[in-house]
Amino acid sequence: MMTIDEAHEILEEIAEELPCEFYKHLNGGILLLPDVKKSPENLYILGEYTTSSSMGRYIAIYYGSFECVFGKDATTEKITKELKSTLLHEFTHHFECLAGDNSLEKEDERKLEEYRRKKRHIRR
Repeated sequence: MMTIDEAHEILEEIAEELPCEFYKHLNGGILLLPDVKKSPENLYILGEYTTSSSMGRYIAIYYGSFECVFGKDATTEKITKELKSTLLHEFTHHFECLAGDNSLEKEDERKLEEYRRKKRHIRR
């Protein structure tokens, strides 16, 4: 697994490739945090789009979660691909929020509910 500094460099390269329009109203920018973040279902959260009255709109990427999910043996190519995928997913939340749409949020919740059902089914 790459270091957090290496991940930061790669994330910056990915971010620089995106059109300037992506950053409209993303006043908190993109944060790469060392944290491991989990959902109430104990699933790792790789990234989040957040709106806050104090920090505005920003995207958080959780390096610690990437480390836990992909392990120490993950290739640079694999982590780069997953960083890009996660960042674009969070930008989609940003665009939808600006448009007053929450389709991706609903899709994420649908997938989470499907996971919960499977988990309940396995416990039986």
